[in-house]
Amino acid sequence: MRRTAALLGVTLTGTLLLAGCGSSDDDAADLSVSGAYMPQPVSDSMAAGFLTVTNKGGTKDELTSVTSDLGEVTMHETVDAAMQETKRLDVPAHGQLVFKSGGTHLMFEKLKHQPKQGETVSVELHFADSDPVTVEMPVKSATYTPKTGH
Repeated sequence: MRRTAALLGVTLTGTLLLAGCGSSDDDAADLSVSGAYMPQPVSDSMAAGFLTVTNKGGTKDELTSVTSDLGEVTMHETVDAAMQETKRLDVPAHGQLVFKSGGTHLMFEKLKHQPKQGETVSVELHFADSDPVTVEMPVKSATYTPKTGH
């Protein structure tokens, strides 16, 4: 009987320890956005957008879509010097998803109006697992190059 009680105690303790090792909020994606901007578009129907999504969490997430009142927004990657639309982009655990000129970027089409320098464009980023993130994207000069290089 003593042996059974001792074994039960060890098993129960082990089970409780394993339960404490399970997934917690510390393991979830922890997303933030920085460096957002839109160069003033030279076209009245298309524009580009750039930003960085940082994930400080221990689990990756995926950016699945971007919406804006300005017009339709799609995500594009540059692959072998050619731009192609993509439906999902990884935001790695403890990493970043960087949208930059010449690389991954947002494409705004069918603009409702042509944004001018000094205005802001609101976008909402939608993720596979995390809540949406709203970003106010300032419109910069058409030749703006940020100090971060994107």
